[in-house]
Amino acid sequence: MWYHKLIQIFKIKDLRKKILFVLFIFAVFRLMANIPIPGVNLENLRMFFASNQSLSLLNLFTGGALEKSSIVMLGLGPYITSVIILQLLTMIFPQLERMYKEEGEQGRQKFNQFGRILTVPLAAMQGFAMLTLLQRQSPPVVEFSSPVMLFAAILSITAGAVFLMWLGELITEKGIGNGVSLLIFAGIIAAFPMSIYQSYFDIESSPEKTFAYLFFFILALVIIFGVVLVNEARRNIPVSYAKRVRGMKMYGGVSTYLPLNLNPAGVIPIIFALSIMLFPGMIASFLGGAGGVIGSIAQSIGGFFDPQRNLLGYGFFYFLLVVLFTFFYTAVTFDPKAISTNLQKMGGFVPGIRPGSSTANFLKYILNRVLLFGALFLGTIAVMPFMVSAITSVQTFTFLIGGTSLLIIVAVVLETVKQIKAQLQMRDYDTF
Repeated sequence: MWYHKLIQIFKIKDLRKKILFVLFIFAVFRLMANIPIPGVNLENLRMFFASNQSLSLLNLFTGGALEKSSIVMLGLGPYITSVIILQLLTMIFPQLERMYKEEGEQGRQKFNQFGRILTVPLAAMQGFAMLTLLQRQSPPVVEFSSPVMLFAAILSITAGAVFLMWLGELITEKGIGNGVSLLIFAGIIAAFPMSIYQSYFDIESSPEKTFAYLFFFILALVIIFGVVLVNEARRNIPVSYAKRVRGMKMYGGVSTYLPLNLNPAGVIPIIFALSIMLFPGMIASFLGGAGGVIGSIAQSIGGFFDPQRNLLGYGFFYFLLVVLFTFFYTAVTFDPKAISTNLQKMGGFVPGIRPGSSTANFLKYILNRVLLFGALFLGTIAVMPFMVSAITSVQTFTFLIGGTSLLIIVAVVLETVKQIKAQLQMRDYDTF
């Protein structure tokens, strides 16, 4: 039974310490998410986020820290952005690509160090942009009495982003699972208690909404099942290794397979698409009060990229961007030619396919066929929160019905469960 496994987990001292350490870091994260920067008008802040659905999506990933204008209001966004930028730069700078792909663990450590360094200016710029956006609202959400106060707020936000990055690395080093993913997961599920309270209050005040909530949770279960199925789906390509004789021993002659994920890009395409979708709305907010032709154009652009006013156009454009970025990011991170070369060096080949360029073309052909379904599914999951909310009129528990939040929850839970099972199996093996 499942509770026997749970008891076994807490009986193992080393595993228990790791899990308790992760829970302690979660508590520190939640504490920091409730420490606001100075100069915030809480009432205006609440009104602003209630009328801005696009920023509410970002607020979900920070566990409500953005909505509270806390010192960790940016979450792990700057660190994730810096890593993505560096990965894209590997296509331009061959030296950076060699460091990331060919220099082993030492090269990865250098690459990660560059990511940490780049996080600092990115956090400062994003913090300044967000504070400027909040200042220019009517009525203003934040007000600073002097430039020194503004600088102190930017410094606090930057320090908060770097501190969260450090906490994530601590979890990876001393806890269990990937620290960055676990902190994002903690931020997403932090909305769960408030969602329960809002749902209870909504049903109590309007009992006729009970059926809508039941239908919502049935849809959520179906969507979660589909996401788990696609997340675990693989296209296995058979690979055989030629027999080689070295001295008195024979090597090779075995058959295995090369797994291709149905969704090799993960949640990165949705993050890219969401960033692109948020950018025009933020620019329109800056220029909306300018008046004249510029002001009217900015208001039109802001209206198009506002899901509350243009749900159909917003959803279609969002879906299209996710599909395109899925193909783009996979092309950046997955190189069929390099895989074909490595297989050939190790004496491996795909049965019926000539080694070299023919194998690379075959892998590319299979990848494009698999990726088409994965990209369409990812695009559908991205727009699912808007579709389900429009059908059921339920505005809570949005992290259960799609988007980046559900993909992250599923991926983190599955990966963490696998690591805990591996730890338990290792202890079971030691008892023999």
